[in-house]
Amino acid sequence: MKKSNKFTVFLYVAAIFFVIVFLLPVLYIIMNSFKSSAELFSGGVSFFPKEWTLEGYTDAIGQGDFGRYILNSAFVAIISTVIMVIINTMSGYALAKFKFKGMNVIMIIILSTIMLPLEVIMVPIFDMLKLTGLYNSLWALIIPPAATPTGIFIMRQFLVTIPDELMQSARIDGAGEWRIFTSIIIPNAKPAIATLGIFSFMWRWNDYVWPLIAINDPKKYTLQLAISNFSGEYAVNWNAMLAMSAISMIPMLIIFLIFQRQFVQGTATSGMKG
Repeated sequence: MKKSNKFTVFLYVAAIFFVIVFLLPVLYIIMNSFKSSAELFSGGVSFFPKEWTLEGYTDAIGQGDFGRYILNSAFVAIISTVIMVIINTMSGYALAKFKFKGMNVIMIIILSTIMLPLEVIMVPIFDMLKLTGLYNSLWALIIPPAATPTGIFIMRQFLVTIPDELMQSARIDGAGEWRIFTSIIIPNAKPAIATLGIFSFMWRWNDYVWPLIAINDPKKYTLQLAISNFSGEYAVNWNAMLAMSAISMIPMLIIFLIFQRQFVQGTATSGMKG
């Protein structure tokens, strides 16, 4: 066997190994969600249920309005993703294709904010929500993360790879900047847009800390807040928590399966040029 072929086999074996490692916890949660309470706490560790039951799912549905919680999470994740993609794509386009004074300074400031944890800016954002009347509304979960430094960086790095000649040709033909943006930039940036969209949806769907701060009305809870309610002061309903955790994974899996090709292409090319 040639040396290159051995290396290729090694890469495939390593990839399969890491896939199994990362999937095992997910599969373990799913399998445990079909166990009864007695089996779950009977002692010992077993991967597959001895007796399959929907006890956890029926308990979860009976104890909370999970249809409302799922709709709240879907509304926040979808609207936030659409707004984030629009703002970050426009910002990335401006930083990648226009030369203006202070451009590098702006880029440095944007990138430096990546190092700031949420805890640092949490109080001023909360104060802004109170002043604008957005506190305790789903828009409080949508507006603050509408533009992120990570999203701007991803879009900027990808758009740098699009040849400037395409835009120059369009300008010669009389196309305006909006026409260039919608007809040239967006179609060519689909891989990066898909990458940003998946990240944004994942961030908003799985977010727990910020909704815990910005929402206090149980009717406006997202799915992650609702799941946390299964942990009481003296007991935890593990069956229901595992069941709803398994359900919460489904939208992310669907989104990734639909856009996986664009996601791989976008992550592979977003950092090629500076």
